[in-house]
Amino acid sequence: MNKPMNRAALSLAPEAFDHLMPLHLCVDRAGRILATGPTLARLLPQPVLGRPLFHVFDLRRPSGVADVAALMAHAGERLRLALKPEHWQPGARPIPFRGMAIPFADRSGLVVNLSFGLGVVDAIRQFGLTDSDFAPTDLAVEMMYLVEAKTAAMDALRGFALRLQGDKQMAEAQAMTDTLTGLRNRRALAQALERLSRGAVPFGLMHIDLDFFKEVNDTLGHAAGDHVLRRVAELLMQETRAEDTVARVGGDEFVAVFPELVEPARLDAIAARIIEVLSRPIPFEDKTCRISASIGITSSTAYDRPDIARMEHDADEALYASKRGGRGRAVTHPRLGPATAERRGG
Repeated sequence: MNKPMNRAALSLAPEAFDHLMPLHLCVDRAGRILATGPTLARLLPQPVLGRPLFHVFDLRRPSGVADVAALMAHAGERLRLALKPEHWQPGARPIPFRGMAIPFADRSGLVVNLSFGLGVVDAIRQFGLTDSDFAPTDLAVEMMYLVEAKTAAMDALRGFALRLQGDKQMAEAQAMTDTLTGLRNRRALAQALERLSRGAVPFGLMHIDLDFFKEVNDTLGHAAGDHVLRRVAELLMQETRAEDTVARVGGDEFVAVFPELVEPARLDAIAARIIEVLSRPIPFEDKTCRISASIGITSSTAYDRPDIARMEHDADEALYASKRGGRGRAVTHPRLGPATAERRGG
């Protein structure tokens, strides 16, 4: 049968204290610091041996303790301590300690063992501590590894979520974009018109069709036709505002929507300018492409309430009226007013 050890006969060498409690300090009955563990010494910018304990640390709990005799009365209780500001390394953020004080067997002093508590992660990062700075039985480093692993996992998840969101936004943008010209497509146009029709914002609508585009394709080839369409898209974007919607809705058909722009004279002026710039020669390789544009115009103010299907039909009617009138023209639907913009380019 095992006999109980006589603990009164148990004594430890200083090296054992350092190994088992690298954050400890020893204090004599007068309150002077006799020794510090190696990890605690790393945290201090200057040696504290011989200094009074209460000149180096603030004892925050239990309160009212100002000397070693009073501290001995709280032996075995949980302590809350903090280094005084002058004993922190320059630039370091103060970290509170947890601790426990145990008197020497002869009560000539006591040993105070410290730990970082919840501040361990901050301490490891600030002072570059490793597992050798902790007791072999201390789980602080393992906890740090778990925190770092969790942080890395969360960062990876956030990065994945951002990439997924970016991919989703890119896919949505691509689904709304005409691949050849970069303009909005029919789907994007339908959404813009639906949004405007539900609100109280009036808007103008133009249906634009290119004249002589078939001749470009037939005589110069589809590469020239694609080049012309891309150039037309650039010119339409230059002649409209950022808040306007310009969409390619067919091979050589485009629609422009103008929020809060409904005056017939202003719409007619914009149409005339579009006709003029599209009538300019478009170079392609060593050839020249020539087109013009016919435009039909209407606006939401011409209707008791915005009816998208009716407006698109009326803009088409106005467009074909401009075609019949000789092309290179803009015709406003009679619902809006008898305005006509003639071609002004060569």
